[in-house]
Order: sequence, then C-alpha cells, then structure tokens
Amino acid sequence: MIYTTTLLSSRGGLIGSLMNKVRQVVAKDRQPSAPSTANDTDHRPLAPLHRPLAAANISNTAPVQSKTLEEQVGLPPRPKKPLTPYFRFMREQRPKLMAANPKITTIEAVRQLSKNWSDADAQLKERLQAEFKRDQQIYLEQRTKYDATLTDEQRAEIKQLKQDIVDAKERRQLRKRVKELGRPKKPASAFLRFIASERTNTPQGDKQTYREWHQKTTAKWTRLSDSEKEVYMQESRKEMELYRKAISIWEEKMIRLGHIDVVRHGNLIDPPEPKTRKTQAAKDK
Repeated sequence: MIYTTTLLSSRGGLIGSLMNKVRQVVAKDRQPSAPSTANDTDHRPLAPLHRPLAAANISNTAPVQSKTLEEQVGLPPRPKKPLTPYFRFMREQRPKLMAANPKITTIEAVRQLSKNWSDADAQLKERLQAEFKRDQQIYLEQRTKYDATLTDEQRAEIKQLKQDIVDAKERRQLRKRVKELGRPKKPASAFLRFIASERTNTPQGDKQTYREWHQKTTAKWTRLSDSEKEVYMQESRKEMELYRKAISIWEEKMIRLGHIDVVRHGNLIDPPEPKTRKTQAAKDK
C-alpha cells in the first residue's frame, strides 16, 4: 500500500509519513550493514530515546515482524530497495545529532535532519546520489533475476494477496466512515444479552480463564428452555424494531446527502424502468 507523504512545513520536514523510514535508519545505527541491503519498507525498532516515544507515534516495544507477500506464498523475500540519498544522509547524520543532543525527540530529530539536508553541501549530495545509483543498479539486476524465478501461479497468488490487502483497507475505511456519520448501532442478539447478564450474575473465577468461562456460559445457554430464552429474545426483538426504524431514517438521510456508499445495497431505490421509444408510425398516428 502506498501512503501519501505529508509536508508539515515549508522547509520540507517530512514528519509523520517518514517515521517508518526513521525506524530503518535508527536500526541501521544499531546493526550496521551495506547500503544495498536497506529498504524503505524495513520496519525495525527505534533505539531507545530519553523522552517518551509516544510523541512520535512509535512504541518502545519491538514491532511484530510480519511476513512479506512472497514469504506468505512460500518464496524467499524479494530483494530490498536501496535507501534514497535523503535517508542515506539521515543514516549518517543522525548518530552525530543524537550525540550532540541526547534529549532530542524523534520528531525534532527528523525535522532538524530535514533542514540540514536542504542546507547540505552539493558535493555531499552528489556522493550520496552516486551511491544510490550504484546500489539501485545492483537492486534492479537482483530484482530481474528474482522475478524470472516466479511462476504464473505464484504471480497470481501474490496479486491476489495484494488485492486482499486493498480490500481490507477499504473495508476498514468504510467502517470508520460509517461510524463518523453516526450510523445507528445494531442491538445485541439474545445470546449476547445472556452473556452480558452472566458476566454480572456469574462472573469469571480467579482461577478461570475467560475461554473456560465463555465455554461454560455457552453450554448453560444451550441448556436453557425456550421460555427462559424468550426473555432475552423479547428484549432483542424490541430493540431490533427500534433499530430498523432508526437505520431506515439514517439511510434516507445519507441518500439525500449523497453518501450512497454507506447505504445497504438492498435498501437503495431501484432506478425507473427505461421508457420505450415510440416508433415513427406511432408518432404519425
């Protein structure tokens, strides 16, 4: 997935969306390696700072290393892209900046490095650009060889995984948008009402896991008679009726406001049937 980089100041401070690259550069300080092995998608943990990392939206705990798309289909990871000249500059200059300012935050460091890059000597930039071009050529050769080893089936599998990621992102965005637009919340089912009541009436024991408690409570629900379940079902039906009215009013409002994408497709008004064209003979009559 590609995220748009946001410019936070006229001096070019690439802050929020650069934090993933900062992770990589800091990790490079801790585990030095050749530039050609770096990748702008490498998500490794930051070195500890003296101030809370929450200010930079970075956790102190190491992130879980997820498998690449290629690894998910049983392939070795693809060659990694080399660092751009800017991030090579950051990798070189960050240790010096941190040594001179031990209490500087990650965001402040990125902002300062961005300013230093814009003021950097042209000769330094040319050297970093030459290193990048050299490693880029090596990367392209390695990537060409790697892609040649992929079968059509593996390519299709990777393509499907990419599409699944896109679809999942769209679903998350839609759920967030629906929530922001104030969609009425669907009421709990009879079973969930029973579970909620049991958490009060028969809470989880000290030596009992939630899984054990839930299994025991589910078994208790199955043993209830129809009349005992009816109490919870009546409450659920009553709230469901109110929900249907509320969701109908909300969806009508969304249609009027043009938010068609958040309305259930089955509730959209069908377009009118196209009118049949009159023939010339009918017009003459």
